[in-house]
Amino acid sequence: MNSVIPIESHPRLSNHPESSSRHDIRQERGQREVFCGLTGIIWLHRKIQDAFFLVVGSRTCAHLVQSAAGVMIFAEPRFGTAIIDDRDLSGIADANEELDRVVNQLLRRRRDIKTLFLVGSCPSEVIKLDLSRAAQRLNKQFNPGVRVLNYSGSGIETTFTQGEDACLASIVESLPTQALSSQTNTHHESDHKKLLIVGTLADVVEDQLQRIFKDMGLLDVEFFPGRNSQNLPTIDKNTVFLLAQPFLADTAKRIEDRGAKRLPAPFPLGSEGTSAWFGAAAQAFGISEAVLEKALFAPKQRAQIAIAKHRKLLENKKIFFFPDSQLEIPLARFLARELGMQLSEVGVPYIHRQHLAQELELLPEQTLIMEGQHVEKQLDRCEQAKPDLVVCGLGLANPLEAKGFTTKWSIELVFTPIQGFDQAGDLAELFSRPLVRREKIAA
Repeated sequence: MNSVIPIESHPRLSNHPESSSRHDIRQERGQREVFCGLTGIIWLHRKIQDAFFLVVGSRTCAHLVQSAAGVMIFAEPRFGTAIIDDRDLSGIADANEELDRVVNQLLRRRRDIKTLFLVGSCPSEVIKLDLSRAAQRLNKQFNPGVRVLNYSGSGIETTFTQGEDACLASIVESLPTQALSSQTNTHHESDHKKLLIVGTLADVVEDQLQRIFKDMGLLDVEFFPGRNSQNLPTIDKNTVFLLAQPFLADTAKRIEDRGAKRLPAPFPLGSEGTSAWFGAAAQAFGISEAVLEKALFAPKQRAQIAIAKHRKLLENKKIFFFPDSQLEIPLARFLARELGMQLSEVGVPYIHRQHLAQELELLPEQTLIMEGQHVEKQLDRCEQAKPDLVVCGLGLANPLEAKGFTTKWSIELVFTPIQGFDQAGDLAELFSRPLVRREKIAA
């Protein structure tokens, strides 16, 4: 196994309760076109600033993450790849000994690392390299100075946002029964209700949301993951949590297993979704409607003004979603209700019925929602629908552009800060920009 190469910067079945009769929800199985779960490292490593993500994979894995990061390889990153080479595959070298050597080399050189994630890939899973045991072994060697965790970023049967879900779930799984709170620094369970925001958010978005919570009178609010891997949240029966991302099924389950309660809410995309998201917190903590409206008034007004600038271009335009990020349903709600777009088809890799219940209720009636994918059939439906804009993965964008379609890369919607009031205009612009580009090219 080669030393670290620094690089910077399973479709699951639905958890059915009954499908809403308001919508045409279908399931489709076949060839899929999705990005790899390793991609989540790009936004995770920017958020957790004292962690390092070590992909155990092939050179292809290294090139993928490097391409996704879009940066030079001589930068000093917080992620890299331990290359599985021919000696590892043929059994000439002991893969576990090689991994230990690479980790020792890395941690000697990078004293700033406090948490090391061993990230599984398709190649490491194919050769049956047990990274969970490797993490336990290395934890005994390096803890308490460095905590070693592992999760799978394999793209064999996942979509790319599930990499974040697996990462955060591994952190929750590793917490002691009563995790130390960075603020109270006590070992006992707190006796008052507290709010946890779950999902990786850009620092600027976290700061904006925190200010609004403060204006609402909510002071005991934690964000997970934090900017520091040592800043672990307290999760117990007095914790209620809001999901900031719709693709955190495993993470949410592990948090609920510790006694916490999820607050049902739409996701904080656009003015309407963000208002309802804060409203769910207000209701849970007994905050009056008057206090909530006062806290939301100015940011909500800014959001609506920013969105209105793009509605003129997007209204009545047809949009078609290929399944990729699991953001598709909240985005479709935002585009239909706040920008007046027509939904030709909303493809989504997986629908978590409980987490998306409020979003589904807000979609226009009889919206065609396709869970899973048979890419050839979906391409045929896209051609028949003739949408004005297609949201899809990188692998489909160029072929569709060659056929005359205007496309938006779905991965850009994950890399870009889009949550909250102050990002609502930026979110709308992500969809108007390709149409503006098409108009300029045609002129």
